[in-house]
Amino acid sequence: MLTAEELHRRAVEAVNHGRVRLAGRLLERAAERSSDPDLLARIGVSRAYVAMELGDLDTATRLCRESLARPGLARPDRGVALAQLAMLHMRSGQTTEALAAFSEAIALLETLPADRARALGNRGDVYLHQRRVSAAVDDFRAAAAGFAGVGLEVEQAKAEHNLGYALMVGGDLIGALEAMSAAYPVLAPVSPVHRAVCTQDRAEVLLAMGLDDEGAELLRRAARDYGLRGLRQRQGEAELALARGLVVSDPASARRLAASARNRFARLGHDAWRARAEALVVAADVGLDRHAPALVGRAAELAEQMRDQGLGAEAAATRLNRARVLIRRGALGEARTELARLGRVDRHPLVVRLQDRDARAELAERTGRRTAGLGHLRAGLDDLHAWQSSFGSLDLQTNVVGHGVRLAVRGLALAARSSSDAVLFEWSERARMLASRIQPVRAPQDPQAIADLAELRAGPAPDREAELRRRIREQAWQRKGSGEFDDPVELGDFQAGLDDGTALVAYVVTADRVIGLVVTASGTARHDLGDRTELGGVLGGLLPDLDMAATDLPDPLAGSVRGTLARRLAAVASVLVEPLLPDLDGRRVVLTPSGVLAGVPWTLLPGLVGRPVTVAQSATSWLARGATPLRTGSAGFVAGPRVVRAEAEVRAAAAAWPGAPVLAGEEATAAAVSDLAGRVDVVHLAAHGRHSAENPLFSGLELVDGPWFGYDIDQLPAVPDVVLLSACEVGRSSVRWGEELIGMTAAWLHAGARRVVASPAAVNDVAAHDALVRVHEALAAGTDPATALAGTVAAVSTDSAPAPFVCFG
Repeated sequence: MLTAEELHRRAVEAVNHGRVRLAGRLLERAAERSSDPDLLARIGVSRAYVAMELGDLDTATRLCRESLARPGLARPDRGVALAQLAMLHMRSGQTTEALAAFSEAIALLETLPADRARALGNRGDVYLHQRRVSAAVDDFRAAAAGFAGVGLEVEQAKAEHNLGYALMVGGDLIGALEAMSAAYPVLAPVSPVHRAVCTQDRAEVLLAMGLDDEGAELLRRAARDYGLRGLRQRQGEAELALARGLVVSDPASARRLAASARNRFARLGHDAWRARAEALVVAADVGLDRHAPALVGRAAELAEQMRDQGLGAEAAATRLNRARVLIRRGALGEARTELARLGRVDRHPLVVRLQDRDARAELAERTGRRTAGLGHLRAGLDDLHAWQSSFGSLDLQTNVVGHGVRLAVRGLALAARSSSDAVLFEWSERARMLASRIQPVRAPQDPQAIADLAELRAGPAPDREAELRRRIREQAWQRKGSGEFDDPVELGDFQAGLDDGTALVAYVVTADRVIGLVVTASGTARHDLGDRTELGGVLGGLLPDLDMAATDLPDPLAGSVRGTLARRLAAVASVLVEPLLPDLDGRRVVLTPSGVLAGVPWTLLPGLVGRPVTVAQSATSWLARGATPLRTGSAGFVAGPRVVRAEAEVRAAAAAWPGAPVLAGEEATAAAVSDLAGRVDVVHLAAHGRHSAENPLFSGLELVDGPWFGYDIDQLPAVPDVVLLSACEVGRSSVRWGEELIGMTAAWLHAGARRVVASPAAVNDVAAHDALVRVHEALAAGTDPATALAGTVAAVSTDSAPAPFVCFG
């Protein structure tokens, strides 16, 4: 028969593997077989833990206090009982009491290094709830070292995983992923519960990165896993994490989830957690633009509860939501008082600091202080960019801009109502530069990434393919950023950099209006281009029409399709181009279009046909790219497989460049293309292409040994100045958060290319051949890409397929 001590040891092992109900049965038997007061105290503490995990906090608290009340309790055993009582305080949301009990317990546990490490890790959790990130990081590191010292690998991995979570809260998403990824192989096999905890915390990192779909799916999976095992507290915490992640992008869903978590905590009797969930319900209501009087009182009460729990960031966020409700109700004096009570928020997480700037800007706007409002928004976006610049990955840089979209939208709307063209120009730049302000870095080649991309090209089994895609993406995320970002160029400085023959058109699209700002060296002109819904009407169906016009159709049908496209392009031009023509005169044009205009084939629009046109990420980036002459001294050409005219196209184009290398047939491998792209000034890629909307950097060109991806561009030791993509789809971009475009074109520009010639739609093989051969003849003679395209691309007619190539840069 097993002794009480053996039963207790087995129960602890069962707890560590997530089998809490089995542990409870073992502990009951252990208690029946022991009369040793110290052992009974330890058994009582373990039973308290099991009761806590099963949601019975009253029983858990009673068992802890019974253990602490045993006469003559040894110092270490008292420390263990206090640590468990602290855990109960923490689970019920009583963070102040939890901190005091953990600190007392840690001082009593010098002779029990494993228990001391456990208490340090749990105290780190409390610090983390209070957003005292540096204290949490210190405790988790100390806990990991303590567990390592006694050879407890699983517990060490838990501490390292929690360290990752603390780094995430502090804004170090790269460090968070590194720590969590290192801990996952140890923790995931331990039990379904451990796997669910890892899944939940990783999901929160993904949500912080702006990956809402991926993060939300993982959190839903974690909540289901907890629910299946009766772990209602953890299930509620997962629902709450998901609500927090969605409260900005999808407040209706966030409200449903927060309400579910609130009700779950209420049934468990966990009032502190219920209050936190209720605060998120309020945040979602504010996001849904609700402003009922009851919201004002509820927010005030909840903010006080958050403050009493030591949850300073949550209290501040709730007060900010209260201020926003007051503003919407017209109680501007009360709102000003509420914001004044907040004091400094610079030590709070970024999301709270941005919320503070937005609320202050909203109040300034309502009180007629537009300049002050724009100042708050400007400072908030600079705060975002300072954090964003820590990431070297284009994927991450464009994803995390979601944190600043609300500020950019408000700033753009304020600027559109301003009479100052300088202000409108500034905010046109700020709204479209949420990612492109970051100074890029050229990272050294990563042998593991190169190997993974090669394996992915080979067409692995579906499960392995998914794993490789995940790993490639996360390897890119871990690249450190420059830590630097550019300020938008001021209007006067930009005009000073323009020659008399060039005009900028900045298209500003707000929630309800479309504005075109024309900037020349001698002045500016603002044009109200109409209601946004009208723009949507003329753009609808444009890409399908372009794709259809690129197909080989019987002559009568082809003529009809092209005629329809020509009429649609004329309608688009009547909104976006025709009103601007008097100010454009005969100048070449640089366009900075809003994200909703991403698929427009600008070179085909009446009024722009035959005119040199460059589509820039921003006026600031265009001016910087033009600071030095374009390198066009050498060219290289690639023809991918199964494109009927690809080889004929590249060989005809290469004829304009004496001695230019051509890769075709079996020579057109990924490695050969990477080598070629790294040693020429101009590269021309003619291949089948595919745009991946799910992850645009997995868009690719088909080569003889498989796809060559956007991620391959990151591994190039150097990049050409000019890139020509003669491939269907890869000129397309996905729009993230309204203005951020990402795809193969953006990948090339981010890597350092200065001009990319590509099509936002499908291109007919004959049209691509004829147009790009002529473009190369001009490039080789020293003509710049935009001018070369202008002399090549003709207006759409019923006689031939269009060539909707555009010069980006």
